[in-house]
Amino acid sequence: MQITRFFETADHGSCFEDLEIGFPDSKTDEFGYVLTLSRSCDANAMLAVLPANLDQDWHNAPNRQFVCVLDGCLEVETSDGAVRRMARGDLFMADDTAGQGHRTRVLDGRPVRLLFVRLADDFDLAGWAA
Repeated sequence: MQITRFFETADHGSCFEDLEIGFPDSKTDEFGYVLTLSRSCDANAMLAVLPANLDQDWHNAPNRQFVCVLDGCLEVETSDGAVRRMARGDLFMADDTAGQGHRTRVLDGRPVRLLFVRLADDFDLAGWAA
């Protein structure tokens, strides 16, 4: 599964990368279906609603976190000028806790509902994604 990640660059800007998430584990449920699973990680979750008119200038993620768009559409801009649109069902990782950060805009005149999964400070992205 591929997700978008944005992070601080060496020059204290930000950029996107596409990250492949592996599903190395499996489990057979009580009905005989085999479920493929990613590795688990320590995290806590929070729901948020961004207002329809949200247009945030440069800011950092408050912590490393996965973000799932539950409803609505937003766009994120990194300091290199790249812009990506995130809509219902999209999962991305906000990983730019320092540097210039990113801009966030809500699109389509509707609030955006998000699920934030805040990661532990020592979260090992490479080990988890493998």
